[in-house]
Amino acid sequence: MHQKLIAFNLAQRKPQADLPELRAGDVIKIYRKITEGSKERTQMFQGTIIAIKGGQSASRTITIRKVSDGIGVELILPLSSAQIQKIEFVKRTTARRAKLYFVRDKSAKVLSKKLKEVAVKGRVVEKAKKKTAPAEVVATTETTEAL
Repeated sequence: MHQKLIAFNLAQRKPQADLPELRAGDVIKIYRKITEGSKERTQMFQGTIIAIKGGQSASRTITIRKVSDGIGVELILPLSSAQIQKIEFVKRTTARRAKLYFVRDKSAKVLSKKLKEVAVKGRVVEKAKKKTAPAEVVATTETTEAL
Protein backbone atom coordinates (compact mmCIF):
# COMPACT_ATOMS: atom_id res chain seq x y z
CA MET A 1 0.00 0.00 0.00
CA HIS A 2 2.81 2.37 0.92
CA GLN A 3 4.57 1.87 -2.44
CA LYS A 4 1.29 2.50 -4.30
CA LEU A 5 0.83 5.77 -2.42
CA ILE A 6 4.37 6.92 -3.30
CA ALA A 7 3.82 5.99 -6.96
CA PHE A 8 0.54 7.93 -7.02
CA ASN A 9 2.15 11.02 -5.48
CA LEU A 10 5.02 10.91 -7.98
CA ALA A 11 2.53 10.66 -10.84
CA GLN A 12 0.63 13.72 -9.55
CA ARG A 13 3.70 15.96 -9.57
CA LYS A 14 4.43 18.08 -12.58
CA PRO A 15 7.35 16.81 -14.70
CA GLN A 16 10.49 17.31 -12.64
CA ALA A 17 12.98 16.81 -15.46
CA ASP A 18 13.61 20.57 -15.68
CA LEU A 19 14.01 20.97 -11.89
CA PRO A 20 17.58 20.85 -10.59
CA GLU A 21 18.58 18.80 -7.55
CA LEU A 22 17.63 21.13 -4.69
CA ARG A 23 18.99 21.11 -1.14
CA ALA A 24 18.91 23.44 1.84
CA GLY A 25 21.58 26.10 1.43
CA ASP A 26 21.32 26.35 -2.37
CA VAL A 27 20.94 29.76 -3.95
CA ILE A 28 18.32 29.69 -6.71
CA LYS A 29 16.38 32.02 -8.97
CA ILE A 30 12.64 31.41 -9.28
CA TYR A 31 10.78 32.96 -12.18
CA ARG A 32 7.05 33.13 -11.48
CA LYS A 33 3.99 34.50 -13.23
CA ILE A 34 2.26 37.40 -11.55
CA THR A 35 -1.15 38.64 -12.67
CA GLU A 36 -1.99 42.27 -12.01
CA GLY A 37 -5.45 43.04 -13.28
CA SER A 38 -5.51 41.92 -16.89
CA LYS A 39 -1.72 42.02 -17.32
CA GLU A 40 0.68 39.12 -16.75
CA ARG A 41 4.37 39.48 -16.10
CA THR A 42 7.28 37.36 -14.94
CA GLN A 43 9.05 38.23 -11.71
CA MET A 44 12.39 36.83 -10.59
CA PHE A 45 13.12 36.04 -6.92
CA GLN A 46 16.67 35.04 -5.99
CA GLY A 47 17.35 33.66 -2.54
CA THR A 48 18.66 30.85 -0.37
CA ILE A 49 16.63 27.72 0.24
CA ILE A 50 16.06 27.39 3.98
CA ALA A 51 13.59 24.49 3.92
CA ILE A 52 12.09 21.85 1.65
CA LYS A 53 9.02 20.15 3.08
CA GLY A 54 6.95 17.19 1.93
CA GLY A 55 9.67 15.07 0.34
CA GLN A 56 7.48 12.23 -0.97
CA SER A 57 4.18 14.09 -1.29
CA ALA A 58 2.68 15.49 -4.47
CA SER A 59 2.81 19.03 -3.11
CA ARG A 60 6.36 19.64 -1.92
CA THR A 61 6.88 23.19 -0.66
CA ILE A 62 10.05 25.22 -0.73
CA THR A 63 10.95 28.17 1.49
CA ILE A 64 13.32 30.74 -0.02
CA ARG A 65 14.79 33.70 1.86
CA LYS A 66 16.58 36.82 0.76
CA VAL A 67 17.49 40.10 2.42
CA SER A 68 16.30 43.17 0.54
CA ASP A 69 17.29 46.61 1.88
CA GLY A 70 18.01 45.13 5.30
CA ILE A 71 14.61 43.42 5.53
CA GLY A 72 14.31 39.65 5.33
CA VAL A 73 11.82 38.41 2.74
CA GLU A 74 10.64 34.81 2.61
CA LEU A 75 8.68 33.11 -0.12
CA ILE A 76 6.90 29.78 0.44
CA LEU A 77 5.81 28.08 -2.78
CA PRO A 78 4.68 24.61 -3.76
CA LEU A 79 7.06 23.18 -6.36
CA SER A 80 4.11 21.93 -8.41
CA SER A 81 2.58 25.42 -8.61
CA ALA A 82 1.38 26.77 -11.93
CA GLN A 83 2.90 30.14 -10.97
CA ILE A 84 6.46 28.83 -11.28
CA GLN A 85 7.77 29.14 -14.83
CA LYS A 86 11.42 28.25 -14.29
CA ILE A 87 13.90 27.51 -11.51
CA GLU A 88 17.58 28.29 -12.08
CA PHE A 89 20.36 26.97 -9.88
CA VAL A 90 22.92 29.69 -9.00
CA LYS A 91 25.30 28.17 -6.45
CA ARG A 92 25.53 25.59 -3.69
CA THR A 93 26.72 26.13 -0.14
CA THR A 94 27.55 23.56 2.50
CA ALA A 95 24.82 23.22 5.10
CA ARG A 96 24.97 20.81 7.99
CA ARG A 97 21.22 20.90 8.61
CA ALA A 98 18.13 20.07 6.60
CA LYS A 99 16.22 23.16 7.75
CA LEU A 100 18.14 26.42 8.01
CA TYR A 101 15.75 28.39 10.22
CA PHE A 102 18.69 29.80 12.22
CA VAL A 103 19.45 31.99 9.18
CA ARG A 104 16.59 34.30 10.22
CA ASP A 105 18.51 35.46 13.30
CA LYS A 106 21.96 35.85 11.73
CA SER A 107 23.53 38.72 9.80
CA ALA A 108 24.91 38.35 6.28
CA LYS A 109 28.49 38.59 7.52
CA VAL A 110 28.05 35.71 9.97
CA LEU A 111 26.25 33.63 7.34
CA SER A 112 29.08 34.02 4.84
CA LYS A 113 31.32 32.31 7.40
CA LYS A 114 28.73 29.64 8.24
CA LEU A 115 27.67 28.74 4.68
CA LYS A 116 30.73 28.23 2.51
CA GLU A 117 30.33 28.10 -1.27
CA VAL A 118 31.01 24.72 -2.83
CA ALA A 119 32.10 24.13 -6.43
CA VAL A 120 29.55 22.06 -8.32
CA LYS A 121 31.07 19.27 -10.40
CA GLY A 122 29.14 20.13 -13.57
CA ARG A 123 30.36 23.72 -13.57
CA VAL A 124 33.99 22.81 -12.92
CA VAL A 125 33.96 20.35 -15.81
CA GLU A 126 32.50 22.97 -18.17
CA LYS A 127 35.24 25.45 -17.29
CA ALA A 128 37.91 22.81 -17.81
CA LYS A 129 36.51 21.96 -21.24
CA LYS A 130 36.57 25.61 -22.27
CA LYS A 131 40.24 25.89 -21.26
CA THR A 132 41.31 22.77 -23.15
CA ALA A 133 39.42 23.55 -26.35
CA PRO A 134 41.66 26.46 -27.52
CA ALA A 135 44.80 24.42 -26.83
CA GLU A 136 43.52 21.64 -29.10
CA VAL A 137 42.81 24.16 -31.85
CA VAL A 138 46.36 25.52 -31.59
CA ALA A 139 47.79 22.01 -31.73
CA THR A 140 45.83 21.14 -34.89
CA THR A 141 46.88 24.35 -36.65
CA GLU A 142 50.56 23.71 -35.86
CA THR A 143 50.39 20.21 -37.32
CA THR A 144 48.75 21.42 -40.52
CA GLU A 145 51.42 24.11 -40.96
CA ALA A 146 54.18 21.55 -40.48
CA LEU A 147 52.74 19.37 -43.27
